[in-house]
Amino acid sequence: MDHLWWYVPYATAPMLIALIATVHVFVSHYAVGGGIFLAAETAWAHKKENQEYLAYLKRHTQFFVLLTIVFGAITGVGIWWTIGLASPLATETLIRTFVFGWATEWVFFVVELAAAFLFFYLWDRLTPRAHTAIGWIYAGAAWGSLVLITGITAFMLDPGAWVKATQAGTEGTAFWAGFFNPQFLPQCTARTGAALMLATTYVLFHASWYSRMNPELQALVVRRTFRYAVAGVILTVLGIVWGACVLSDAARLSVMRAAALNIIFGAGMLASGMLLLMLILLRWRPNWLSPVAGVAVLLVSLGVLTAGEFLREAIRKPFVITECIYGNQIHVSQVEKLRENGLLESGRWTKPYMTATFPYLVDETTGKLDLEKTRTEDRTAVGKVIFMHHCNDCHASTVGYNGLALLSTSARKGELKELLLNLDSMIYYMPPWCGTETEAELLAEYLESVAEPHPFRKMEGEAENKTEPLTEIPENVSETAIQNIPQEVLQNAVPETKNMPESVPEMVTETVTENKAETVTEPTSKPVSEEKGATHDAD
Repeated sequence: MDHLWWYVPYATAPMLIALIATVHVFVSHYAVGGGIFLAAETAWAHKKENQEYLAYLKRHTQFFVLLTIVFGAITGVGIWWTIGLASPLATETLIRTFVFGWATEWVFFVVELAAAFLFFYLWDRLTPRAHTAIGWIYAGAAWGSLVLITGITAFMLDPGAWVKATQAGTEGTAFWAGFFNPQFLPQCTARTGAALMLATTYVLFHASWYSRMNPELQALVVRRTFRYAVAGVILTVLGIVWGACVLSDAARLSVMRAAALNIIFGAGMLASGMLLLMLILLRWRPNWLSPVAGVAVLLVSLGVLTAGEFLREAIRKPFVITECIYGNQIHVSQVEKLRENGLLESGRWTKPYMTATFPYLVDETTGKLDLEKTRTEDRTAVGKVIFMHHCNDCHASTVGYNGLALLSTSARKGELKELLLNLDSMIYYMPPWCGTETEAELLAEYLESVAEPHPFRKMEGEAENKTEPLTEIPENVSETAIQNIPQEVLQNAVPETKNMPESVPEMVTETVTENKAETVTEPTSKPVSEEKGATHDAD
């Protein structure tokens, strides 16, 4: 609760991170796999003195440098900008924990930049041996960056022994315990394979446009790239299976419980099969590599990578860093304090905001917020403040990504408060409630105020086809209709004789007479007017 929240309407901040990060992943994996491809293929072309293939590789290197170095660097900066705003506590924790790792990765990135520009701009000025060496320097630096970053991203999924090392105060070993986490090697294997597969599809996409007029060159490119695709498939499958075997119990349960994740996993596997089939067909018939086929192969490969990234992010819930920081930027050690003192009271920024906006809530004696004093007209406004700091990181306020106006539809009045107080036990992938009971009540009222009407059930407070009490019998009601009126309705009726029909059945007469504190012992079928007349005559 030491950082300001960042509100992104409809999309939410995490989805903005996902958008930029996914685009960056498309480029960064190509930077690794493409670097290995260019280094190995340039060495082979120099050895075979195949000038035509070298000319194509130079053309592809230009495309490679523009996409990975220029655009990749821009999206990389974009990731740091968005995660710093959307997940400041998690970003701070990663920097503090892996500062040596980040520094090393930045050194590798500088080496990548220098080697890539030298490899391209000195293409015809270097000896084949020197040119090949620079290519391998770039490939090694790029793969080193992948290893370093994968250690950190895998740590976010499963910190392993880092949690215990940190709690024990052994900060010196915490870095290595966190870096060499259970998911480190499996994810390095899978990402290396994905990089090779993605490089294959980028090369085929590029070749479909620039080598289609030269069937022999196109066939050579397809034949040479196919071996990288095979290696990529083997490494990717090995890494995925390996990672699944060492998956934490919480992550495995998330996959098993969420139907959407199973669908996405199935779609990713289906797309992987389609990609492998397309590559086999192109290897068999290189002349089928048209621009349309090149685009199709590239899009399918990007779809496979997207499915994998989505699954990796989803199985961390409710954490950003597993067992350390929840998705709403609250450290696990802060939960009990926030429940005791209050979310708004404990926040470095929430307390001043509430004091300035709702000064009457500040207790003059203690100086603390007394939310019990919240005025009726301010309750939803205070609830919205609580929403922004407790829920905004993963939910849109009304409609949008995980919009709570739609998710709150099924709850009846009063149910949301109980749900919030038992949030993590009721919904497995949600963080625990981090506030007081009063704050839960205020948030529930805000959510009820924005909730969409239930399509099959009347919302609380609306009319529910209730029968109004009968105060008098209408003048035009028939004798048959009166006979069908239930006894309890007639007993609550106010007997206005002027509205009764001329002929009233025995049942009605008894009821009306009882309401007048009179007793009718004999059945009668005479009209009411005649009975009145007889009474007057008796008088």
